[in-house]
Amino acid sequence: MGRITEDLIRRNAEHNDCIIFSLEELSLHQQEIERLEHIDKWCRDLKILYLQNNLIGKIENVSKLKKLEYLNLALNNIEKIENLEGCEGLTKLDLTVNFIGELSSIKTLQHNIHLKELFLMGNPCADFDGYRQFVVATLQRLKWLDGKEIERSERIQALQNFPVIEQQIREQEKAYCLRRAKDKEEALKNLRKEDKNEAEERSYEGQSPFSVESKDHVQALEVQEGECNQKKFKDSEDDFEFWNKPSLFTPESRLETLRHMEKQRKDQEKLSEKKKKVKPPRILITKDGKALNVNDPKYMDTSLINVDVQPTYVRVTVKGKPFQLVLPAEVKPDSSSAKRSQTTGHLVICMPKVDGIITGWRPTSKSGKSTVDSRREPTNQRSKQIEKLEVDPSKRSIPDVANIVQEKKHRLQRVRAEPKIIPSEENPDFEDNPEVPPLI
Repeated sequence: MGRITEDLIRRNAEHNDCIIFSLEELSLHQQEIERLEHIDKWCRDLKILYLQNNLIGKIENVSKLKKLEYLNLALNNIEKIENLEGCEGLTKLDLTVNFIGELSSIKTLQHNIHLKELFLMGNPCADFDGYRQFVVATLQRLKWLDGKEIERSERIQALQNFPVIEQQIREQEKAYCLRRAKDKEEALKNLRKEDKNEAEERSYEGQSPFSVESKDHVQALEVQEGECNQKKFKDSEDDFEFWNKPSLFTPESRLETLRHMEKQRKDQEKLSEKKKKVKPPRILITKDGKALNVNDPKYMDTSLINVDVQPTYVRVTVKGKPFQLVLPAEVKPDSSSAKRSQTTGHLVICMPKVDGIITGWRPTSKSGKSTVDSRREPTNQRSKQIEKLEVDPSKRSIPDVANIVQEKKHRLQRVRAEPKIIPSEENPDFEDNPEVPPLI
């Protein structure tokens, strides 16, 4: 059941920036509140207060709300009008569909001199003979009753017949109070009986002979599924019987309805929890040793990842949920790696194949190495270093830098090999001057 707390009021005071001391309007409807409390201390400036459709059984702790103008307490469990004398500014009071049987309690509203509108329809007192005349004669400043305007002639007639009407109202109140006492006693007996039945059901559930740990998982699953179906059938029968059973219009019957709905909700939660607990385990590898493709989704946290690479399959487990793939070829687990992509955030697993590495290119000639082959030895060494790239050296389209340099060198040798003109000693005109540098 709900209670009025500071957090509840702040959550419903967003229109006032969650400030409660200066709050002028507050809506706390449909919160299953059982008692009025704290509002007169925390929200002194309230002018409008909505408390309809709750379980409030008594009007209390509102007498300090001097500025309160409109109070809505419709659809509650109120049986008597009281403790509203301090609400000096109250102009409208809604008590529709409550359990007010003491119609004479409206005399306390005579102190609320500004009260103009009153709603009492749907209460037991509204069925009394002379109900409207009694209210009109008692609250002479009232302008509207149950949405209908009070005319001057109606008030004069009610005042004239007031002594007789008051006597009738008292007799009807007395008969109602006797019936109400019997209803309370019967409701108390039914409540004790229900509590006893619930205690027996809990003890029976605790002594269940079936246990998931003591039996095979599949057998235990079937047993629990049968128990769940049996309980569902029993609950549906009880639910049908409850809603078709005639009940009295009393606060106890309303509370009983609420308890029944709450019990249904809790039973549904228990059944869903049981289904989650008996969830069958994932089969990752069959009995004959064959690995299966498995993907158990709904994982979020990538920091709890466990990668298991095997020669024929790879398994990624995240927070106990597996994702398993069968590989088309055998891989090397020791050479595999798993990392997270820095660009996409995906998990990248690299698994080299067992027969996927190509042997590096080697020269075929064994004897008579030429100068060109000897100069290609550094190139062969470089080709061995890129062996892991799995590239066939015989199909390379990259030019050989060593050969280019070698061709240039050969051309230079051919130029240098041209015959030089050596002067002959027989030429008498030749004079060798050592200070003159050579032409070439």
